[in-house]
Amino acid sequence: MSKVSQLRVYTIRAGKMEEWVRGWSQGVVPLRRRHGFRIDGAWIVKDRDTFVWILSYDGTEDWKAKNDAYYASAERKALDPDPARLIVETTEWFISPIPLRMR
Repeated sequence: MSKVSQLRVYTIRAGKMEEWVRGWSQGVVPLRRRHGFRIDGAWIVKDRDTFVWILSYDGTEDWKAKNDAYYASAERKALDPDPARLIVETTEWFISPIPLRMR
């Protein structure tokens, strides 16, 4: 299987961005890495409740199977508090790179 990347855009509850980033950084990121995913970058949109990140997987398993296994894992279920409780809305797209030519 070739590398698969997903752009994820979350709306976070008003006033909870700092708490979200802390829970995501301390819980989701290390757990995603242990499950074979890579975080290619993460950003917040200042003055908005928007969190954007790119999640990638480059392994032998299908993305859906790998992602489902992550969510079904005992470690994921044990995240307490679960940072997902702070997400109001989620948008996800699979993305593909465009080669850029240097002149």
